[in-house]
Amino acid sequence: MPVEKQVNISEKWVNELIQNFIASSPLNMIHNENKDPAWEMALVGFSSGADQIWQQYKEYVGAFHWTPWEVFNQHCPEENVSADQLTVISWILPQTKRVRETNRRAKTYPSEEWARIRVYGEAFNVALREHVVEQFKAAGHAAVSPMLVPNWTIVKSERFSYASSWSERHAAHASGLGTFGLCDGLITAKGKAMRAGSVVAKISITPTPRPYADHRAYCLYFADGTCGKCIDRCPVRAITEAGHDKEKCRQHLVRSSEYVKNTYQFEGYGCGLCQVGVPCEDGIPVKAAREALERGELPPPPPPLA
Repeated sequence: MPVEKQVNISEKWVNELIQNFIASSPLNMIHNENKDPAWEMALVGFSSGADQIWQQYKEYVGAFHWTPWEVFNQHCPEENVSADQLTVISWILPQTKRVRETNRRAKTYPSEEWARIRVYGEAFNVALREHVVEQFKAAGHAAVSPMLVPNWTIVKSERFSYASSWSERHAAHASGLGTFGLCDGLITAKGKAMRAGSVVAKISITPTPRPYADHRAYCLYFADGTCGKCIDRCPVRAITEAGHDKEKCRQHLVRSSEYVKNTYQFEGYGCGLCQVGVPCEDGIPVKAAREALERGELPPPPPPLA
């Protein structure tokens, strides 16, 4: 790639690229009569391809879980890069207040708006990933979206029931955007009702500091033993004090497709009941963690995942 054609990529440049697409793309809607938007403005974070957390994920989740270098090297082998030449760009797309309110009233299956978000909102997220990759390439920088590569896969896991070769939530955690809750959802500064996306690029941007020392720091249940509201919100008891039963959850999602088709008259699915009607729906419920984030305080380096 000719150096003279390269555009200098900054944190500001990336933020504007993502936020402008959210604000201007006609794809950012749920395709209902009101043409309501799917997503609010994004949270954006960055992490280094050489961050040790990627190796920790591989050891914790499984050897099949890619590091940024592995997925980038598979699909851009001509670049011949080292891990420290890569940056992971991660974003959080928060659910709108109206969509959250409708799903808060749901008891077994998702509201129509939430089901539409799961289909059309994620279609927008795919388009956003593609847009970011295209714009990086146009600026002279190789990039890849791990979720969109043809060999991304879901793997049966003895430890986790199933897992995938790349996780958007784990990329967001690595990029300083949130920590995990009892139900496995990622709790962010905009709450747990969200979806995430990411791109790996051959650029150099200062990583976003992770303002937490523990991967469950924002969850009230793990912070002080209180809450557990997501347990009661789950219609199939896939969440208990022992954690999240991914297979029970998956089976309920499969059943939801028939409900969505019969009730809302379109092909879709979803649930998300554990993401609303809970203290972490739209923010960080752990007061000390929330206030530390607002003050910009950073904890000691986090220990390895266990």
